[in-house]
Amino acid sequence: MTQQHTPISETGSDSGSDIGTDAPTDASTAAHPDALSTAPTDALPVIDLSLATGSPEDRRRLHDELRDAATGVGFFQLVGHGVTPEETAALTGAMRAFFALPEADRLAVSNLNSPHYRGYTRTGDERTGGSQDWRDQLDIGAELPPHVPGTGEPPYWWLEGPNQWPEALPELRAAALGWIDRLGDVARRLLHELLTAIGARPDFYDQAFAGHPHLRLKLVRYPGTAPNGAGQGVGAHKDYGFITLLLQDTVGGLQVERQDGTFLDIPPVEGAFVVNLGELLEVATDGYLKATNHRVVSPVGARERFSVPFFYNPRLDAHIAPLDFPLAHHAPGATEDPDNPLFADFGLNEWKGYTRAHPEVTRRHHAALA
Repeated sequence: MTQQHTPISETGSDSGSDIGTDAPTDASTAAHPDALSTAPTDALPVIDLSLATGSPEDRRRLHDELRDAATGVGFFQLVGHGVTPEETAALTGAMRAFFALPEADRLAVSNLNSPHYRGYTRTGDERTGGSQDWRDQLDIGAELPPHVPGTGEPPYWWLEGPNQWPEALPELRAAALGWIDRLGDVARRLLHELLTAIGARPDFYDQAFAGHPHLRLKLVRYPGTAPNGAGQGVGAHKDYGFITLLLQDTVGGLQVERQDGTFLDIPPVEGAFVVNLGELLEVATDGYLKATNHRVVSPVGARERFSVPFFYNPRLDAHIAPLDFPLAHHAPGATEDPDNPLFADFGLNEWKGYTRAHPEVTRRHHAALA
C-alpha cells in the first residue's frame, strides 16, 4: 500500500535514487525536463545501530543522532543493523525471480482474489492521491488465518489473513516471511532506542505490538516511465504507521521532501536501510517526531527499479496513546490534513489507506463497507 496523498508535482522537483547492480543515476530528471535538478547540499544522516551495544559514549552518540534525525528531516540511513548480505541476497533473488515469472503466474496471485489486500498488483492499478502509480508489486503480511469481522467488529479485521504464493516459486514464501521476522526485530530495537533518545520509556509501546502486530512487506518493481510520460512511480505520501525500513537498489528515484517543498535525492548507501517515521509516531508525539513526504520518480525509459519497503506497525486493534516524554511541551503539533484524518486506533488508518489505494479490490470485496 502506498499510504496516501499528494501526486507528484509538475514542477519544483529533483531526481533521486532506491537492489541491483547499476550505478546511482540522476537520469530520472533527464527524462522529465519539467523537473528542476539541483545538486543537493544536504544528505540523510547515516546512523549506526550497533552503537546501542557499545560504551556509554557510543549510546549517547546514537541517541543524539537519532533525536536530531527524527525531529528534523524524519529520514535517515541505518547501518549496523545485523542483517547480512546473504540474507539480503536470498530475498532480492526471490523477488527478481517473481517478477521474471510469466504474467499468467503473477496474475494467478492477483490481489483482486484477496479480501485481505494480499497478492500481486498489476502496473498502474494502485493509486496515490487519486493518481496512478507506475509500478507493480506483491503485498505480503504475517501469515495468519482470515479474520472475517463479526457483528459489531470493525472492518479493518479484513486486513488480517493469508498471503498468496506463486506455485512456481516456493522459495519466495520462506524468503519473504523470514525477512518480515528479521526486520521486525531490527525495527523493534530501533524503536526502543528512538524512544530512549527523546527521554521516553523504551517499552512504552510494547503492548501495542504484543500478539500479532501488523507487519507488512512489499516487493516492488518500477518498470520505467509510463507510456504517457508521467513521472509518478509512486506519488508523494507519508506512511501511516510507526517505522518503515526500505531496502534500495542503485537505480535513481527515491526523493524526500525538504522543509522548503523541494525534494532531496536519496542515493543508496551499501548495506543500509533508508528509515522513515510514520504518521502515528508524529501524532503520538504531537509533532515532536516527524513523518515526511516522500515519493519515487520513475526510472528512464524501460529501465527497471526494485525496492523492498517493510512497515513496522502495531496490532490492528492497538489504541496509540500519546507518548509521555520530557520534551513534550516543545512539540510543535502534528500536521493536520482534512483529506487524511488520522485515528488513534491503528486499524482504522490502515483500512482507510488500503481501501483508497486499491479501489478495484475494495469494489470487488468491500463495496458496502468502504
